[in-house]
Amino acid sequence: MTYKIAVANQKGGVAKTTTTLSLGASFTENGFKVLLIDLDPQANLTLALGFKPTVLEGAMGDVLLGGKMLSEIVLKTAQENLNLAPSNDEMQLADRFLGMRDNFERILLDAFNDVREYDYILMDCPPAIGPLTQCALTAADLHILPTQCEYFSAHAIRSSLALIRDIRERTNPALRYRVLLTMIDSSNQVHQSLNHQIRRAFNNAVFETEIEIDGKLRESPLFAKPITMYAPESLGAIQYRQLSRELLENGITESA
Repeated sequence: MTYKIAVANQKGGVAKTTTTLSLGASFTENGFKVLLIDLDPQANLTLALGFKPTVLEGAMGDVLLGGKMLSEIVLKTAQENLNLAPSNDEMQLADRFLGMRDNFERILLDAFNDVREYDYILMDCPPAIGPLTQCALTAADLHILPTQCEYFSAHAIRSSLALIRDIRERTNPALRYRVLLTMIDSSNQVHQSLNHQIRRAFNNAVFETEIEIDGKLRESPLFAKPITMYAPESLGAIQYRQLSRELLENGITESA
């Protein structure tokens, strides 16, 4: 059975792409086969793995709007057992027109029937709550909600939780979520304060693992490698491995 994870937050710059890539690569180190799905029209996940969106023969827009099979567009990456379903400019059309189709929320879920060989599918969502994110959450078993310990990022959690409630009511009653604290500066008092507040508000829905600021995480896309390959002993690699272990050991936990 394939376990499907959507990494989503309507706010940009909270490490969604970094989390999708780094967590997926960490899973492969445990022997799992992983497919990454780039649902963002900006194609940052695709770029981070060394692919040029402008020269792709097929991408997720062709699956969501053009009727291509998901397996037709999948690319192998430098990391063994880590594959990518890329994005390109066509995703802008998908973001614009997908919501006009009947039962559009299920299109991605139905597409997964073509790639059942994977243990994990991780979806990198755009910084919006539009049709692409709704498709991902409809297809997901778990929604990972990355958030910085910053005021605006923490405030955006409310909108994300409203979307989760809506998706549960309409298309995916089994959807669960976890909050992941990212880009933490442990010496920053504001970060420390918001960290405690978020944990107090969401209790066991917050991962124990925290992702601190690490320059290696910003460097790794320049070399088209996940952090576990580029700097395997770095703080970022260690913490994302810890996140993968927490998921493997504890499974899904939902807030009350």
